[in-house]
Amino acid sequence: QVQLVESGGGLVQAGGSLRLSCAASGSIFSINAMGWYRQAPGKQRELVALITSNDSTNYADSVKGRFTISRDSAKKTVYLKMNSLKPEDTAVYYCNLRYNRYGRTYESWGQGTQVTVSS
Repeated sequence: QVQLVESGGGLVQAGGSLRLSCAASGSIFSINAMGWYRQAPGKQRELVALITSNDSTNYADSVKGRFTISRDSAKKTVYLKMNSLKPEDTAVYYCNLRYNRYGRTYESWGQGTQVTVSS
């Protein structure tokens, strides 16, 4: 089974930085994309950042210029460097993996890591 282990969340003051990590393990033939989503209380889950196997990236407009997504293919790990954090960034951040195995595409989610930005 595929598992995603997230780390790096915590409490930080506005303007501070955090770095989230998500390590994938299990039977993964190839990774299509890894990304980060977040969900704040009372809001829908939204895409924060995504990186594909071709190193193409997508960011939510609200985080462009502040967040950077990167990956380490050898470690099957994706990172999210978050700078200039705002209280609006407070949410549970979920790691997402899309991968191929035996000719089929699958999706896996992490359990989430809390990011709290104080004002």
